[in-house]
Amino acid sequence: MSLGIIWQLILAIALGSLASAATNHGGHRRHPNMMPPPTIPMPSTPSPQIPVTSRNGTLLPPYNTVYYFDQLIDHNNPSLGTFKQRFWHTWEFYEPGGPIVLMTPGETNADGYSGYLSNRTITGMIAQQQNGSVIVLEHRFYGLSNPYPDLSVKSFRVHTIQQAIDDLEYFAKNVNLPQPDGDKVTPDRAPWVFVGGSYPGALVSWSVVNKPGLFAAGYASSAVVEAILDFWEYFEPIRLNMPANCSADVQAVISYVDKTLMTGNKKAIQTLKDTFGLGNVSHIDDFAGALRNNLWDWQSLQPTSGSNTQFYRFCNALEVKNGVSADSKGWGLENALTAWGNYWKNGYYARLCDDLDAETCLGTYDGTADYYTNTTINNSNRSWFWIVCNEVGYLQEGAPLGTPSLVSRIITPLYDMRQCKLMFPDAYKVLPPIPRTAITNMKYKGWDVSVSNIFFANGIRDPWKEATLSTTGLKPKVSSQSIGLGDGFHCSDMSLASAQADPTIAAVQAQALQFMKTTLGKWKPTNRSPPVKGPKPRGFPFSPLPIPAVKPINAWFRGVGRF
Repeated sequence: MSLGIIWQLILAIALGSLASAATNHGGHRRHPNMMPPPTIPMPSTPSPQIPVTSRNGTLLPPYNTVYYFDQLIDHNNPSLGTFKQRFWHTWEFYEPGGPIVLMTPGETNADGYSGYLSNRTITGMIAQQQNGSVIVLEHRFYGLSNPYPDLSVKSFRVHTIQQAIDDLEYFAKNVNLPQPDGDKVTPDRAPWVFVGGSYPGALVSWSVVNKPGLFAAGYASSAVVEAILDFWEYFEPIRLNMPANCSADVQAVISYVDKTLMTGNKKAIQTLKDTFGLGNVSHIDDFAGALRNNLWDWQSLQPTSGSNTQFYRFCNALEVKNGVSADSKGWGLENALTAWGNYWKNGYYARLCDDLDAETCLGTYDGTADYYTNTTINNSNRSWFWIVCNEVGYLQEGAPLGTPSLVSRIITPLYDMRQCKLMFPDAYKVLPPIPRTAITNMKYKGWDVSVSNIFFANGIRDPWKEATLSTTGLKPKVSSQSIGLGDGFHCSDMSLASAQADPTIAAVQAQALQFMKTTLGKWKPTNRSPPVKGPKPRGFPFSPLPIPAVKPINAWFRGVGRF
């Protein structure tokens, strides 16, 4: 073993320890007054003790085996060299000629997402049906796949949607996969299928538009294809699908909150903040913005969630009185305001803030706070916020006047954009930024996408639905056969468990699998795509769990050795 490989293995072990030591998935706790990213659900992962075998009986590395690829730091300047980009892979269902199914969990540390290699998810289901292998690729600047050792503004100059799309192309055209004929499955010789959900779902659409011919097919779940600055519509699917009594009472409380805060009456405002146990929150917009957390809890729901979830506990706190549930109109303002306040004081505040005081936990005006200044890697919230501030927006605010609102109208785009200036002062020295949503939509087509090889899967109860091709009132330019709409939540259709719990989601998956069968059946190799120029990349495995010392070696591997 070469000295270089030894040092890379040592680095992998050290980084693995760092990942396991993180306090949460992504390394840093999200600030409660920072919008949650549209992260896809983490799948259940098969036990590492269950062996993974190929169709011909070859014992394969476990799903959580980590591989490293030498990815270009800057696709506009290959001379800057490469960084280690992590990926996970299996050829459990692969047969020669089958597709390579690639997915990325996007804006999060990819540890734990290796479950998407299995047929418990849509990626594995596509691979099983089409005799393909599966890859989970960690997105640049998330987890441990970082071009630079920090998340500073200087490092983020290569953190763009386009660089992420270029990563996909460079990876597909240059990776040597640890499988039979792994160096002969480039997109000109084997069909590649790109799968993603939410932001990565949008990446599917944006990549097919930007790199025509790279992917034979795509599966885009809850794909937020349209970048939107003031995305108040995030809360519309919640308002329309949550219990009607809870919706009515939340609207009543929020209307009262806005009227009270806008009066400027200091005594009334203090009484209102004290009702929620937030008396020492200095700024009224921080107080009003904090109440969004109860609505954001909706994003974690799935058909398999059951009734004892955080969101439904919240609604029960407002709507169940002396064992009796309110009718569709709710109990009214007086009861709802008191009940909501008690809900915060009797456990919800501690869930969000632990033992921090309210100003430290929920305040957003202190530019010296660790939340703004910490630039260490594996901070998914910071990495995602850079994309929010520059390219996509998706600011989750109160609804316009004349439209029912679950969120205070004091919360406007300026409130969230001000946080961009505090987090990235080197980039925005005078004024907060205005995300370049129009440029993003023009370059990658947004709602105007017109392609024939992507299947778009969406859910009626998904809070991100109004940024997808299933947004209300849109007449998509893609075929109706390319869009499946079920009664799911966010990216529900990516999970077999959700399909087993909801027949409408199962129908979307069946439609998608037929789409893949038809689309891939038309694919023909070209054998003409040259590799993207740059340093020659390579992958090598590091397994966090021991692989048996003796295992069958398929004939395809003779002369290659063991991995």
